Amino acid sequence: MKEISLVKKKKTVRRAWTKDDVKTLRSLAKQKAGVTKIAKTLKRTPGATAVKAFVLGVSLSTQ
Repeated sequence: MKEISLVKKKKTVRRAWTKDDVKTLRSLAKQKAGVTKIAKTLKRTPGATAVKAFVLGVSLSTQ
């Protein structure tokens, strides 16, 4: 018998990083805003924000 899954898997939607996104990320990181606040501002996950900052060589330290 075939099993039917009632739980729908959420489709991952990947958005490209625009120049404005990167500019915002850099300026908020300079203000030591923190990963979660920056992620909410950019409407992205904290993980994606942290990875992009690492790739750009931007420190997200709040200290």
